[in-house]
Amino acid sequence: MNDDAVPRTIRAVSTERLLLLEEEADALGFSRRLSADWVREHAAASATHYLLPLFAHYLRHRPEVSPQWRCYTLLTVVTGEEVWSLLDVRPDTFRALPESLTPAAKTEIHRRIERARSQFEYERAE
Repeated sequence: MNDDAVPRTIRAVSTERLLLLEEEADALGFSRRLSADWVREHAAASATHYLLPLFAHYLRHRPEVSPQWRCYTLLTVVTGEEVWSLLDVRPDTFRALPESLTPAAKTEIHRRIERARSQFEYERAE
């Protein structure tokens, strides 16, 4: 499969899986990610979070980890609010996430991403 072909889909992940994705992004030196400590502190433990790939991002100086798919991440935080952030994910890692959402659910999640404030705005308001 062509790693450049970013899918037009959304994947649902648990907080545990989100932590693993954030830790992988950190270990690979990806620039768009939250710290695992931040996610542990702020993400609602039993929540479902969502990843929406936006585009392929390349590190020309590090072809072994290129491309990455830059994703919007919609997180539910401990207050119950949803905030968005960005997360770089390897294509094979994203593809391994199960497809579990209906088209109608994906449309609603996309609308929620558009309405949510950013993780940065959430952090500043604390």
